[in-house]
Amino acid sequence: MDNISNTTLQMLISNPPNLTTIITNSIPAAAAAVSSSSSSPTNLSRYENQKRRDWNTFGQYLKNHRPPLSLPRCSGAHVLEFLRYLDQFGKTKVHTQICPFFGNLNPPAPCSCPLRQAWGSLDALIGRLRAAYDENGGGPPESNPFGARAVRLYLREIRDSQAKARGISYEKKKRKRPNPPAAGMITPPTN
Repeated sequence: MDNISNTTLQMLISNPPNLTTIITNSIPAAAAAVSSSSSSPTNLSRYENQKRRDWNTFGQYLKNHRPPLSLPRCSGAHVLEFLRYLDQFGKTKVHTQICPFFGNLNPPAPCSCPLRQAWGSLDALIGRLRAAYDENGGGPPESNPFGARAVRLYLREIRDSQAKARGISYEKKKRKRPNPPAAGMITPPTN
């Protein structure tokens, strides 16, 4: 306590500190070193920041789950539950089969169909969470709940149902194969 000034001590008593307050007011050199370190969240890419936010959101979901879940006990079923929970925050209109605008890409009037998470958003989210699970010591790849077969099937089902609701077909892209030379034709060597 000898190396903390009286003003710093008064400030700590009047305002309970958080870690940033303690560092910046009592050890300026350490604060400069911390702010310039490469592990600072401000230096991360947009993808890394989003991945961290998604991971924290999923962790909060597990903590609020009844009963609370630990990551090792999390399964593909819990991931599906999380994705269904996120649907309530969706912004994509998905027409139901009884809606007159079902299959219409640009409906002429508003309807009461539900707003859902878009398939592309869910697919990207699962990709980020799958990577975050691996990075946070989740275990072997086969234990990753974000890569579970049920999750892949659910995403495929969402993609197909949203495509039908909007009148878009997601055909598998056919790989272009190079044309083999016709039988009997000799190709000249290139020098």
